[in-house]
Amino acid sequence: MIVKEETALKISEFLLQIKAIKLNMKEPYTWASGWKSPIYCDNRVTLSFPVIRNYIRQEFVKIITDEIGDIDAVVGVATAGIPHGILVAQDLGLPFAYVRSSNKDHGLTNRIEGVLEAGQSVVVIEDLISTGGSSLSAVKAVSELGCNVKGLLSIFTYGFKLAEDKCIEAKCRAYSLSDYHHVLVQALKDGYITEKEQKVLAAWRLSPETWIGK
Repeated sequence: MIVKEETALKISEFLLQIKAIKLNMKEPYTWASGWKSPIYCDNRVTLSFPVIRNYIRQEFVKIITDEIGDIDAVVGVATAGIPHGILVAQDLGLPFAYVRSSNKDHGLTNRIEGVLEAGQSVVVIEDLISTGGSSLSAVKAVSELGCNVKGLLSIFTYGFKLAEDKCIEAKCRAYSLSDYHHVLVQALKDGYITEKEQKVLAAWRLSPETWIGK
């Protein structure tokens, strides 16, 4: 996962300030997988803060123009990747489409909404990458249309090795504006956590399936 430190720390600062990211070791959150997690991330909150959502848009556009190159369309992952994808597409003057988590159960039963054509180069925008399963499922759906997915972009990633391995296996270059490591660095700097708490929180990312907190 490609992350730039300066951007990662700024995004982390924003997410902590607006409580899009919450850290709680005493009462950890429970994921659908059953994992206990000391962090909760809801990037939808960023949409309510114009300065922050604009910064996110600008950094996504910078990655596309500086690292990825020319593309024909922007694709968002439903649901939280849709608004940020639209903002990026609008900035670049490009078509936008989005990918559902599964095929629609009525009508045309589409999974991809919007117009994409075989041979087009696209980027896929996601708000959050955890294990990478849903994000890469969306990438696969777009690829199966015959599109060239030149990059998977996210606001935040937990940095799990499982997700890294899946991206490598799928031959998909992944970029994230921030990650769990930089959140902990910024949280310590801004006084949200202590050094002792930082160590406990860092241990969670290495073994989330067995972590029980302290």
